[in-house]
Amino acid sequence: MNNFKFQISNFKIRVFLIFGFLILHFLFSNSAYAELTIKANHDHIKIDFFYNGSTVSVGGLSDPGVDLVVKIASPDGHQTLRKKGKLGSLLWMNVGSLNFERVPNLYFLHSTKRLDDILNREEMDKYVIGYSSLERHIEISHLSDVNEKDRWFNEFIKFKESLRLYSRSSGKISLSENNGKMDYHILLDWPYQAPPGSYTVTVYGIKNKKIIENAEAEVLVEQVGIVKALTNMAKNNGAVYGVLSIVIALGAGFGVGMIFRKGGDSH
Repeated sequence: MNNFKFQISNFKIRVFLIFGFLILHFLFSNSAYAELTIKANHDHIKIDFFYNGSTVSVGGLSDPGVDLVVKIASPDGHQTLRKKGKLGSLLWMNVGSLNFERVPNLYFLHSTKRLDDILNREEMDKYVIGYSSLERHIEISHLSDVNEKDRWFNEFIKFKESLRLYSRSSGKISLSENNGKMDYHILLDWPYQAPPGSYTVTVYGIKNKKIIENAEAEVLVEQVGIVKALTNMAKNNGAVYGVLSIVIALGAGFGVGMIFRKGGDSH
């Protein structure tokens, strides 16, 4: 009987210790996670008649000694590129197309230091951080040879960077101490080529080449005013949109003609 009571007592102690450990682990893990914050200023970009791009400011707090990566990306989607080649060794023409799957239309990546110096490959691939990881993440169909993936991926990156839809940098994130914490901040140009939609802003906290925490925010880009009205008209009522486009073109041509006619009469 005494042995039975002793076993019950031991069982209660073990349950208490396990329960206490779980509570402490929960409190400390949440406390560590809460150290990294993010705020995207100007996170609602409105495309109106005079829109020509914008800026987005990303900042927040982190622990000292933690390296950071800021990534802004659109959801994965489908992209098609035309392949050019020589026809008869004389003329350059479109000779086919390549389909890129699981690829973001916009991809910005900025880090406090070079990625290879602060993050291992497994972590890069897990969170799709860096061009190399992005290449392993996406799929390209209609390749004549699997060994061509590297070549066409590099061409895809050049094309996206020329449109300012892809960019990367290291060392451009501003850091400053603030009451024992670290303020981080980066100001980014937002290209007018980025289509309307929701974009995810993620900041990753890194130690010992592993991601220890992350935080997210959103940037919403949407059309407003006459731009939104015309886009909806083109989608929902193509005939009216076509007639209106012709009327506007004729009106603009007539106006330009009147200006030049008046200019000619003055001489």
